[in-house]
Amino acid sequence: MFKSPVAKLVKFFERSRDGWKAKCQTAKSQTKHWANQARAVEQSRDSWRTKAEAAGRELRQVRQELQALKKHRRLAGN
Repeated sequence: MFKSPVAKLVKFFERSRDGWKAKCQTAKSQTKHWANQARAVEQSRDSWRTKAEAAGRELRQVRQELQALKKHRRLAGN
């Protein structure tokens, strides 16, 4: 089937196999890295969203309290 000596073929196929294995492992490692990065970004975004929503609720509550105090003050002043 092959005309080259078996020893040469074995070395060639081993190098070929080692090359694609290394390439595959690198790609797998990068895929895992970017998946972890995406998950971390999602968690961070969710955390910030939760904090922003809590701050918004607190701001609305403080504004309502301020309005109530202003109204009470106007009524007490008159």
